[in-house]
Amino acid sequence: MELVMGSQSHKAHPALVLFALSVGAFAIGTTEFASMSLLPFFARDLHIDLPTAGHAISAYALGVVVGAPLIAAFGARLPRRTLLIALMAMFAVGNGLSALSPSYHWMLLFRFLSGLPHGAYFGVAALVAASLVPIEKRTLAIAKVMSGLTIATVLGVPVANWMGQILGWRSGFFVVCALAVLTMSLVALYAPRDAGDPKASPMRELGALGKSQVWLTLLTGAIGFGGLFAVYTYVASTMIEVTHVSETYVPLVLIVFGLGMTVGNLAVAWLADRALNRTVIGILLWSAVALALFPFMAGNIWSLSLIVFLIGIGGGMGTPLQARLMDVAGDAQTLAAALHHSAFNVANALGPWLGGLSIAAGYGLVSTGWIGCALSLGGLAIYLVAIATARRSAQPALAPCE
Repeated sequence: MELVMGSQSHKAHPALVLFALSVGAFAIGTTEFASMSLLPFFARDLHIDLPTAGHAISAYALGVVVGAPLIAAFGARLPRRTLLIALMAMFAVGNGLSALSPSYHWMLLFRFLSGLPHGAYFGVAALVAASLVPIEKRTLAIAKVMSGLTIATVLGVPVANWMGQILGWRSGFFVVCALAVLTMSLVALYAPRDAGDPKASPMRELGALGKSQVWLTLLTGAIGFGGLFAVYTYVASTMIEVTHVSETYVPLVLIVFGLGMTVGNLAVAWLADRALNRTVIGILLWSAVALALFPFMAGNIWSLSLIVFLIGIGGGMGTPLQARLMDVAGDAQTLAAALHHSAFNVANALGPWLGGLSIAAGYGLVSTGWIGCALSLGGLAIYLVAIATARRSAQPALAPCE
């Protein structure tokens, strides 16, 4: 693919571009999920209980929700390569400060700052990935970028958890900071040098907010994905207090979860390029069933590992929803793509919060599975409404999604 900047052309190598973008996804995935797995350790160190420590996860998610639309709207005119590098620089600083947090309240602030570039990075990276391939392969291209996040759950998160146990939880955030700096270098080397979009403006991007299909798709992710986070946030604590295994087993089960995420990400994307709507419906149903089984399988390490793998597969719903937003957003592609990750971090805040309420109310750690099942079914109901209203309005852009 030839991308022109001024009078010079720059040849983009899709495989190298996708690799560079996936390293950033790996860094983001490591900090997002490792924070959850390190929850018992920094709760102990900062002298707070588990539900209170869960607010640090919610603070990061809130940063994503706030940062994604603002950065996307005001940065849409910038060259995407420049914007990606700037976002990773912000991410590096936020995680470096998180590692230095002297107290719980500083931790909340620094996690919020770390989350600000998250959604915009993934949104812009998805648009770059989709631009490198034919439209019938775009979901798989986005999934290859997102594979950095899922591989983080296999490698980055368990390593960060292991380092947290051996070297202290702060070391995990320092590693993420280093990964962000590496991403900046790779993006500078390999990302396409585009001239930006001179016609882009905050008002044009904000036009996405007037489209009902955009909102319904975002709500599907915000509610439907919350179930996974409701369980995952407290899985380390569940293993220690319900399954009654040593802390040393936690990284191994996190690897199993990551393998499920990796399989789900690529398999669901492959299916979505062939039948998008049916794939989204199927993965939401899959998640609802797996999460409903969690309370019955948490008492044994082998059954727990199996159900965690099956729940992880449900994480593949992100890429088809991203592709659907590209169909319904019109000219406001950057904002819609970034808002997708805001929606998923609403899920990241909502799931742990509802799970924490259930635990605090005395229903036990395994009750997070029931919370998760209800959220997945809620997401499914919203998506069915989206399909029905789109068919009634006969939007041409949705025809390939059937």
